[in-house]
Amino acid sequence: MASNSTTLYIKGDRDVEVTKPDVTLGDILTMECSDRTVLPKIKTLKIVKFKTPGQQRCVVSVLRIIECIHEKYPGIEVQNMGETDIIITYEDQKTPPLAWHLLKTVFVVAVTFCGAAFSIMAFNNDVDVTKLFGQIYELVTGQRTDGFTVMEITYSIGLTVGILIFFNHFGKKRFTVDPTPMEVQMRLYENDIQTTLVEDAARKGEELDVGTADSSGGHRS
Repeated sequence: MASNSTTLYIKGDRDVEVTKPDVTLGDILTMECSDRTVLPKIKTLKIVKFKTPGQQRCVVSVLRIIECIHEKYPGIEVQNMGETDIIITYEDQKTPPLAWHLLKTVFVVAVTFCGAAFSIMAFNNDVDVTKLFGQIYELVTGQRTDGFTVMEITYSIGLTVGILIFFNHFGKKRFTVDPTPMEVQMRLYENDIQTTLVEDAARKGEELDVGTADSSGGHRS
């Protein structure tokens, strides 16, 4: 039993992925406590048990976590330093074969390449870049273009350089320490997904909150 002056600091991310059905507090939280003897015991407290295999998801309120701690250690003061709602995703990890990884990589590269090429061509046709370049070339040189001049070459090079600068990396090489625009958009997308999951779970009464007896990740009673 911890003393009344013991304070436990907990911090959890908004989205946590686990690979085992029995989820403990140590799997989803980082903790700090002056009482080093009680800390390992708190980390082993079970908060969720997923009953069926496959990918599953559960939203747990930090109040339910504090309640779980107080059930075993009522004298501990818990200070939350992280999220108020934690999304726990359970997925049974199965390593797919290397051929499947290669197939997915080739598919993504092909779709990205074809999509980018189609977008560039559609933009060029929409604004009639060929005609514009011909008019500029004739205005500057006084000669009619044959469709392949230095303007098309520099345009292609400039387009490639501009894309590399905009996305801020080439392969694994970063040009600056700032996150790329794609990373920023992905984080915004993830935040929107997580907010939707938390709000949907709260509206449907599926969030594990204070007073929830079922720790299996199912509906509240």
